[in-house]
Amino acid sequence: MSIGPGARIPADILQCNTPIILRGLIKHWPLVSSAEQSAESAVSYLSRFYNGKPCLVNFGHDTSGRYFYDEDVRKLNYDTARAPVDEVLQKILQTLGGRAVSNEGYSSYYISSTSVDGFFPGMRGENDLQIPRAVADHPVAPPQMKVWIGNRSVASCHYDALDNIACCVAGRRRFTLFPPDQFKNLYFGPLDLTPGGQAISMVDFARPDFARFPRFREAITNGSVAELEPGDGIYIPSMWMHHVEGLSPFNILVNYWWDDAPQFTGSGMNALYHGILSLRDKPEHEKEGWRQLFDYYVFGASEQAGEHLPEHARGVLGKMDDASARQLRAMLINRLNR
Repeated sequence: MSIGPGARIPADILQCNTPIILRGLIKHWPLVSSAEQSAESAVSYLSRFYNGKPCLVNFGHDTSGRYFYDEDVRKLNYDTARAPVDEVLQKILQTLGGRAVSNEGYSSYYISSTSVDGFFPGMRGENDLQIPRAVADHPVAPPQMKVWIGNRSVASCHYDALDNIACCVAGRRRFTLFPPDQFKNLYFGPLDLTPGGQAISMVDFARPDFARFPRFREAITNGSVAELEPGDGIYIPSMWMHHVEGLSPFNILVNYWWDDAPQFTGSGMNALYHGILSLRDKPEHEKEGWRQLFDYYVFGASEQAGEHLPEHARGVLGKMDDASARQLRAMLINRLNR
């Protein structure tokens, strides 16, 4: 789908449950125009807004830019440290044009998922999107605007629990996308040692080992690929898995994350961790019973579990609000502390 410069995103797009490419979505941004001139011009533009705070930076040894694990999955294959953004931007520029690897031994640099408002205040005044979110009858958090800057890079296939519009500012990006029902075919890695806090696929998409990961063939047949040029965007619904490649020597991506669920719901990962602790190793017949209960209480219609009860007796089975969420959270904490 093509979006005219400065045009609003059609509201019905965000009601879709599949990714949508938005051609030319941010072509009018001054940051995109600066990047089209040169990487140096983009860095100069960004530096106008930088407030001097150090941010987390990934320092890579892998010349392919794949931020992943070491060979035996004991640690990550890159270093992470806080550093001044302007210094790192200069290091990125020094790697361009076939110039030598830095004397620190790093071949790539990646400023990932960094708050625009927190580190580049004022930039949003000239480069921003209006997200046409549905009107909610409960408080919701505003969209988070994040920036990603680096060399050629590979963000291995992962999922986010938030809706997302990713905007290609500089360099070309390739997104390989999979619906949630392909999760088991993508062979995800550890939950407790993760790049950026998200579990990632262990498959090397550039050189897939089908003997080790045979179900990946099925994932490929159900996946799709989107290549973005500077100025393009893509809408990625929550929980769609995506493998993201920065294909150019210099890349900038800006994305917006948001969640239209009530803020009191918290992260679904909390339920996953608790489920692993409490249910995964139960006997199979017991797990089947819990699966039925979860379908009834959690994955079914919100009102079905309490609809046969008087409204005053529904408790946490009734409509959730801040007060009942706090009550339920207290119950859970009390049980976990026993």
